[in-house]
Amino acid sequence: MKTRLFFCLFVMLLSCISSSAQQSQPQMQPLTFWYGYTINPGKEDEFLDLVKTVGQPVRDKLMADGVVLAWGVQASLLRVPGNSTHFIWYAVADYAGLEKVDSAMRAQISKFNDEASKSGTAKKGQKPAGSVTARLGEVADMSKVHDYLTRDLVIGLSQSAPAGVLPYSRYNFFKVKPGKGADFRKAWEKYNKPVFDKLMADGVILAYGLAVEDVRTEGEFTHFVWYDVKDLASLDKVRAAFIADRDRRSQEEQDALTHLFVSLQDADASRSELTRSLIFHVPAAK
Repeated sequence: MKTRLFFCLFVMLLSCISSSAQQSQPQMQPLTFWYGYTINPGKEDEFLDLVKTVGQPVRDKLMADGVVLAWGVQASLLRVPGNSTHFIWYAVADYAGLEKVDSAMRAQISKFNDEASKSGTAKKGQKPAGSVTARLGEVADMSKVHDYLTRDLVIGLSQSAPAGVLPYSRYNFFKVKPGKGADFRKAWEKYNKPVFDKLMADGVILAYGLAVEDVRTEGEFTHFVWYDVKDLASLDKVRAAFIADRDRRSQEEQDALTHLFVSLQDADASRSELTRSLIFHVPAAK
């Protein structure tokens, strides 16, 4: 996963929320729904065809209506046993938006399944049209599906990004100790958020966030940080920026920072993922 979260995962928000409104209202904390699939070898093209045929018209329509803020498909850059290979994700402002997407997708799948059942036998030499459910079962191992619903506690969005970019996304997962969630967020916002803000202002990253599962489905992590870049070379700049930030501090402060973050989490449970976007849709500029 996760994935979260994207030349600007929630670029829609920037066109809807003025700077004055941001000052007077609490920061929006969007929801992202992730469908995690393990795609069978050699079946990626068929999987993407299903996405474009079935899900894309629904999500694009709801995005035009202002319900979906952004959506896309990501593939893991690293092959890890037990992990999903592909994710379909979409972002909405709240649970009302989630319900609209869920209802529309159920109706769309039902429509396609009904059409397949009514199509009858195929012409000679052609394969009979299968239902969406059957076709998905052919391209993915459905016993390994894992869905996530996450919420961004903190989110940073670039006001300018390259058109047509298919971002790479980095995810860092943390298992924060019980009762320490507020302290972890406070420390992250104090010491790490300024680095991300500077990287975004410099055009190195396109968006970033600190997120949690809004509906808890596993115990391997409690929080994750995501950020999007236009190319893999940008990851070197992110690493250099964090090293520079720590190096400018005294040894005493560096040691205190290390102790602080270690005290708030199970360091051995930390994990990372790296994905590339295969599809990335955001609202058209007005």
